[in-house]
Amino acid sequence: MKPSMTRRSFIATSSLVIAGAAVSSNIDIFNVSPAQAQPNPTFKPHAFLEIGTDDTITVWVGQTNLGQGSHTGIPMVIADELDGDWQTVQVKMAPAGEPFKSPIWHMQATGGSTSIRHRWDMLRTVGAAARQMLVEAAAQQWEVSPAQCTVEAGTVFGPAGQSARFGQLVARAATLPVPENPPLKNPKEYKIIGSARDRLDIPDKVMGKTVYGIDFSVPDMCIAVVARPPVYGATLESYDKEAALAVQGVVDVVELEGRVGVCAETTYGAMKGRDALNIQWSAPSHPELSDETLPAIFSDYLEKPGVIAQDEGDVTGSLAQATTTISQGYQLPYLSHAQVEPLNCTAHVEQDRCRIWMPTQGQTATQMTAAQLTGLAPEQVEVMTLPAGGGFGLRGEQDTVFDAVQLSQALKRPVKVVWSREDDFTNDYFRPASHCTIAAGLNGDGTVAAWSHKIAAPSVMTRVLPQFVKNGVDPDAVSGVWDMPYLFANRKVEYVMVELPIPVGFWRSVGYSVNVFAVESFMDELAHAAGADPLAFRLNHLEQGGRMHALLTALADQADWAAPAPAGRAKGVAVTACFESFAAHVAEVSVSERGRITVHKMHCAIDCGTAVYPDAVKAQAEAGVIMAMSTAFHEKVSFAGGGVSSTNYDSYPLLTMSEVPEIEVYIAQNDLKAGGVGEPVFPSVAPAIANAVFAATGVRLRQLPLVMPS
Repeated sequence: MKPSMTRRSFIATSSLVIAGAAVSSNIDIFNVSPAQAQPNPTFKPHAFLEIGTDDTITVWVGQTNLGQGSHTGIPMVIADELDGDWQTVQVKMAPAGEPFKSPIWHMQATGGSTSIRHRWDMLRTVGAAARQMLVEAAAQQWEVSPAQCTVEAGTVFGPAGQSARFGQLVARAATLPVPENPPLKNPKEYKIIGSARDRLDIPDKVMGKTVYGIDFSVPDMCIAVVARPPVYGATLESYDKEAALAVQGVVDVVELEGRVGVCAETTYGAMKGRDALNIQWSAPSHPELSDETLPAIFSDYLEKPGVIAQDEGDVTGSLAQATTTISQGYQLPYLSHAQVEPLNCTAHVEQDRCRIWMPTQGQTATQMTAAQLTGLAPEQVEVMTLPAGGGFGLRGEQDTVFDAVQLSQALKRPVKVVWSREDDFTNDYFRPASHCTIAAGLNGDGTVAAWSHKIAAPSVMTRVLPQFVKNGVDPDAVSGVWDMPYLFANRKVEYVMVELPIPVGFWRSVGYSVNVFAVESFMDELAHAAGADPLAFRLNHLEQGGRMHALLTALADQADWAAPAPAGRAKGVAVTACFESFAAHVAEVSVSERGRITVHKMHCAIDCGTAVYPDAVKAQAEAGVIMAMSTAFHEKVSFAGGGVSSTNYDSYPLLTMSEVPEIEVYIAQNDLKAGGVGEPVFPSVAPAIANAVFAATGVRLRQLPLVMPS
């Protein structure tokens, strides 16, 4: 969209109908805790679950609804172990709270494909415990042994034909102790897990009832936008407060640290007020930073000595003795999150509490930020999580929380901070750019003798979770390399931390989204050097009988790898192992005489353990292909004059519908622990395409976005 395009012209040209009249109907649910949701909840064995006398099963979910399907998948796990009636299940978003923290991370956050995999046993136990209590309640009522009772679809049946719905048993069940280790189902007994179900959040979204953060409002709220430096390192020198206050609707102008907030009765007024500030900023700290200088900067870092992240076997000796050695370099750019809904946060700071409504991926972080700013205890900060129009990691950042809380403190009223599309792009925490070099040797039998991998990339963890950076190694920066699925006896991984003012943050599949491109592209180069079939070459270096080996074998069958591609086309393959899951892709592409790359078909295979909600797994796989293709062909943040020059979708294009290929998804069937889904289906898409391009043309593309040489 052009920055000059008006809201009116956008609506007129796109014929977009905005159904905004209904969005206020759900506001009250974001102002209560689970315990307050019903006047006297009769049975609540866990913060995740309550059952009413009307048989309604309410599952409270503490993870953000980003469209990933977890707001149906999580209830499916609980309802199955409960043997509940799926028709009576409803889902609600829980406020921030201790019970909803990850038992592994010890914080409430949505990311890393953890919503189910971090809580797999916990969710099952919640449902099983409630089931046991309801059975015991029925057994007491009928004076029979619990072992004589059965449960089916929300009803307990007794040995003599007795029956009672859950709602009839909740009062008695609520008096019983909650069992700590109830027996869990054998996976063969699952009836809801692994089945086809309608998504619980879709009806409200289709009807326009879902309240996103950008739509949210509370009484007496004003809207604020914040002026930030347009380039890195610039400082505030002057601004015209009176000119901004003269704009219709502007109620106040508040100077914050290094930025200025403009508060108004409407979004339009706030934005016009910000325009009127006529802010003067100092020069950037790095005026030379641009698309032209960044490659050389990264190359210089790659020449510096790094720190050893992994050193197994004898890499130097094995390379010296190898029959064949090759080395190559790969380059990936900074990427924006480019989510549809711009960042926003609504805050109301009062004397003894602070309430925050926002589509956040980091509830615990938001509580801590607001507590620090207000001096309140974290438990006095209420965080009500709204559905998000995309996130991909960005919505865990705290910038809008700082803005909204501080402005609410200054104005002593609720303040909703909204970012424009340009604000989103220019102030993003980008996926890090990365340059790497890889050297490897082949034995006489065509197997890999040694692998040496050096990476130069900025560090996400240094800013976000510095405690995880050990001996100068950011584990995110080397993920996908030091834990690649291949069995190489001799492997060395070296890391050079690139230090630039460009902020970086978590982005879908984090370091795997960067490094798998390099690893899988180079595996193809090794296969070619060995004269081996690329898929067979990979199978030969995977654990025989292991999950990755089995999945790739199944994908070969699904994609009919052994058969020639249709005339004018070629196939490429790549694999991923991350987030306790395994994924692989086969791309079928053609390249025109003018160098246009077309992906005709993409085969995706995933082994995520127990596929709790297969429809969501398939949807995530399809979406992963589309998003990864967008980054493979189009996405790249541009810089000029010490700042970001990609300020909207016209300068940061995304994949269009006409470019989306046919996508086939294969889901491995097993009863193992549920693994991640949203992250693993992304990383191996781009290298599969690049490898197919090589198979079609003999041209090896070693950087993204993929562009054929002229």
